[in-house]
Amino acid sequence: MNAAARPRNAVRSVIGGSLGNLVEWYDWYIYSAFSLYFAKSFFPEADPTAQLLSTSIVFAIGFLMRPLGGWLLGILADRYGRKTALTWSITLMCAGSLIITCAPTYASIGIWAPLLLTFARMAQGLSLGGEFGAAATYLTEIAPPDRRGFWSSFQYVTLIAGQLLALGLLVMLQFLFLTEAQLEAWGWRLAFATGAVLAVSVFWLRRGMDETPDFIEETAGERRKGGLMTLLREQPRQVALVFGLSIGSNVSFYAFTTYMQKYLVASAGFAKDLTSLICSGALIFYILIQPMLGALSDRIGRKPLLYWCWIGGIVATVPLFTALGAATSGLEAFLLLCIAYLIISGSSATSAVVKAELFPPHVRALGVGLPYAVSQAIFGGTAESVALGFKAAGVESAFFWYVTGCMAVALVTTFFLPETRWPGGRRAKRDA
Repeated sequence: MNAAARPRNAVRSVIGGSLGNLVEWYDWYIYSAFSLYFAKSFFPEADPTAQLLSTSIVFAIGFLMRPLGGWLLGILADRYGRKTALTWSITLMCAGSLIITCAPTYASIGIWAPLLLTFARMAQGLSLGGEFGAAATYLTEIAPPDRRGFWSSFQYVTLIAGQLLALGLLVMLQFLFLTEAQLEAWGWRLAFATGAVLAVSVFWLRRGMDETPDFIEETAGERRKGGLMTLLREQPRQVALVFGLSIGSNVSFYAFTTYMQKYLVASAGFAKDLTSLICSGALIFYILIQPMLGALSDRIGRKPLLYWCWIGGIVATVPLFTALGAATSGLEAFLLLCIAYLIISGSSATSAVVKAELFPPHVRALGVGLPYAVSQAIFGGTAESVALGFKAAGVESAFFWYVTGCMAVALVTTFFLPETRWPGGRRAKRDA
């Protein structure tokens, strides 16, 4: 790496990219965290399960935009810089939050209310479709090669922290400031307004970040042509590997995080405010173990942690969901959730680096983001709807086996995954 390509301050750049990622995911997760309260504002009166199912369907529609975002912002990141793509990403997320903040209710404008909600979630889905690939690429490339696992694990630290921030705001409003009636009437809008304001701040933060050394070196030399056709022609196996891994990681992550709040309320019978406390406490534990496992992957490799996740998940998912559904205390539910998070951290802590290290720089952001986003659209975004659909049909436990099956797909994929950690990544770069 030449001096011109070396970042002025790698730590500052990692922190800047991570904080932007936190706000992006906060804006995304407040939809799930507050859906218990705003569902009746956007949909006609019905039974509570039907309203939740409606909000979950809109949640899934947002995911359908993610492949388009992964494609467009992935190409933008590979051609014009990771920083440029990340700046556009936060702009789209801010726009979506503003629309939801100001949107009238179903009682005021009828069918236009859910249509506005859907449009806003489509913009946010487009944003996050490009965010994962660009952020994973940025954090991996800005870090020292022998510490990429550690630094890139902060993508999920901030991703989870965004969800925790959303839940933390919900808990604060529930316990300190607003009644349940006020939250349902207008209090939920405060969460989306806060996200929009934070996104504006992050827009200026991202404009001041350093570009990555790999992109600078790529543009300084004889640039290889990127784009979708180049990716599919040169890296078809790597694209398939990212897609297969993402099936297990997306479904298990959303099952144990975003859907868990609804599951503990609707199936385990916990109160909404206690459920928020349980999930918030477990997410703190989840955050703390990400850097430790990321650093461990720099020492022993990425694949051992992936095997831990998939094998552990296949064995434990059904018993964990069953036990959570029968939990009688908040402490019991908290401990069970921590066990689940310890298992799936084998994937989340290595998610960014294991995908980014598969691709050369000229197609890296697109290669990471597009197959991940396609998997998100098909499997991740539909996880809540699948779970609630099984529940409505009276076969809720079928969802537990569905999650197990998706993790089995990821286990098979891992068998074909090359080990990419340093010095393997260094040799690959030298040979390229």
